Amino acid sequence: MGGALLGGIGLVVLVVVVVLFIAAIFIVGVYNRLQRLRVATESALSGIDVQLKRRHDLIPNLVNTVQGYAAHEKGTLEAVIKARASAMSAGTVGEKSDAEGQLSGALGRLMAIAEAYPDLKANQNFLQLQGELSNLENAISSSRGGYNGTAGGFNSTLAQFPANIIGGMFGFKPFEFFKADEASRSVPVVNF
Repeated sequence: MGGALLGGIGLVVLVVVVVLFIAAIFIVGVYNRLQRLRVATESALSGIDVQLKRRHDLIPNLVNTVQGYAAHEKGTLEAVIKARASAMSAGTVGEKSDAEGQLSGALGRLMAIAEAYPDLKANQNFLQLQGELSNLENAISSSRGGYNGTAGGFNSTLAQFPANIIGGMFGFKPFEFFKADEASRSVPVVNF
């Protein structure tokens, strides 16, 4: 009888050990999935940062070119320089998103200045810089979309059971989304 009791206890211990082992494997699997999604999202964010740095590096050349033709547009040129400095010092995704939106607006005003200066519009250096800026804006937009997609996938996974519990245990936090800048949100007015 004592052997049967010990055998029953041994079986219970074995079942408990197997259940704990399966639970540990499950937790590790969810944790690893969250880690993969986090790394992919951070990688997408670094892709945005690369494009933004390229844009930040292009702006001084653009400002100098415009300044040579439109020196009395000092307020607009200073606004672009100030917006660039703010964008370069932004830390969080939300701060970057806001600062880059302000920079896009300032750049839009700078490009509008070119319309009033036919010599500037015809300047080869300006045309090249304008083309590079346009290409960068497209790359930034694409990178933002990629980041927002991976951030959305991570956030969605993190919000679902049981990942929400496991993520909470390990300190996973949702990612902020990059907002569209004001210039891309506004609907252009067309007058005929």
